[in-house]
Amino acid sequence: MMAMEIEIPPECCVVFYNDDHTKKQFVVDVLMSVFGKEEEEAFLLMEKIHNDGAAVIGVYTYDIAATRATIAKTRAKKKGFPLRIEVKK
Repeated sequence: MMAMEIEIPPECCVVFYNDDHTKKQFVVDVLMSVFGKEEEEAFLLMEKIHNDGAAVIGVYTYDIAATRATIAKTRAKKKGFPLRIEVKK
């Protein structure tokens, strides 16, 4: 019996970008509820996004990255925030 090779899916970065309208607390809440960050890490990431203009908030397989990014963007849109998130390969 031949061993079957399993291809590991490529990983993608999820990047959040700063804007002048999305509330900081909303970003922290999304990082915790959608991306599973602890409160302290979520706060530090939010500050990095705010101060640097953008930050990689996680590395996931494409499907997970795209799903979480879509959930976060949908929540932002419902609140009227223009939060920009990209999934980069």
